[in-house]
Amino acid sequence: QVQLVESGGGLVQAGGSLRLSCAASGRTFSRLIMGWFRQTPGKEREFVVAINWSGGSTYYTDSVKGRFTISRDIAKNTVYLQMNSLKPEDTAVYYCAARYGEGHDYDYWGQGTQVTVSS
Repeated sequence: QVQLVESGGGLVQAGGSLRLSCAASGRTFSRLIMGWFRQTPGKEREFVVAINWSGGSTYYTDSVKGRFTISRDIAKNTVYLQMNSLKPEDTAVYYCAARYGEGHDYDYWGQGTQVTVSS
């Protein structure tokens, strides 16, 4: 089992920045892929970015490339999402998730944190 707890959401003006954190606990993380997703009311949950825990490879959806950066601190078992140049369309509940490799579903989810970008 993996437990995930997000923090760092809030209200920011367009063009501003926020950093989200996802603290992980539980089983070993060496095979994990950690991801961030987001969801707005009435829409499906959308993939944003992921990072391979062991190698650090990253994968971004096109709409956030150049603005968002995912990183991990292995010593703290924490994944970060640095969000810069925020736009109103980035407003959503952001979820941290984890899966054990490419062939697995994201089985572990955090509770979500609200990000609101005002215009």
